[in-house]
Amino acid sequence: MEKRDWRAFKLYAITAVNYHPGRSMLEVMEQAILGGVDIVQLRAKDAPKEEILADARALRALTARYGVPLIINDHIDIALEVGADGAHFGQDDLPLAEARRILGPDAIIGISTHSLEQALAAERGGADYIGVGPVYPTGTKPGRTAVTTAYVREAAAHVAIPWVAIGGITLENVDEVMAAGASRICAVSAIVGSDDPAAVCRAFRERLSAGAGGEHTEEDGAVQAAFSVIVNGRSEETSARTVEQLVETLGLAGKSLVVELDGTILAREAWAETALVNGAVLELVHFVGGG
Repeated sequence: MEKRDWRAFKLYAITAVNYHPGRSMLEVMEQAILGGVDIVQLRAKDAPKEEILADARALRALTARYGVPLIINDHIDIALEVGADGAHFGQDDLPLAEARRILGPDAIIGISTHSLEQALAAERGGADYIGVGPVYPTGTKPGRTAVTTAYVREAAAHVAIPWVAIGGITLENVDEVMAAGASRICAVSAIVGSDDPAAVCRAFRERLSAGAGGEHTEEDGAVQAAFSVIVNGRSEETSARTVEQLVETLGLAGKSLVVELDGTILAREAWAETALVNGAVLELVHFVGGG
């Protein structure tokens, strides 16, 4: 399955096997993906490296099947070995410039930040996205002082690259985080520690969509509420009114693309005039190079 533009992500999940004893990491993460997670990160700070490598290979196969980007925490060699989409580093890990040199220009590189100063430094250094947190105290970062929603507000006002609020975020407090300016969130224990990760992810996505409040159109200034369409077998929430707008929001404008809508190939000239409705089924085939 073709990957979507990762920059359009809303919900980010990280592995944490200690939160789901008796269930496999793959089982839990597949449920999270089916519930609507856009990016998956493999994080296993205390596991033996051989175990991390085996998990990375398995998770690479799973995420590739669903077209979801895979990010590896810390272990740049494992990221390269399994063909991950990128890597994530903390403030005390490999310098960003060195990570970029090793991973290459196309890799997605994320940096954890705990202050606006660190955020702006990561942005200047070429990070593709940053984590903003921990917003609340969290068991995944024991001893780390919560940055509170004050830092979320600063990030919303000053950070230009994609950023995701992280740390202790649950369905009970996500509205507060979004009210502070977050449009992307990462949850760990709330997702993987749930008995039903798919249901929790769907609930997060509903809250994120409701928080977005729709988009104003240039035509009439009305508010278009988000609705669901199926793109290449995956449910997408969108406020795009036409096929052309959907293609743009997926970052595919200008690409060599064939669009099939509800079983019918749609001429490019008709994209701008073809309305999308709730439940529409689209197949987008992107031709790369001479293929």
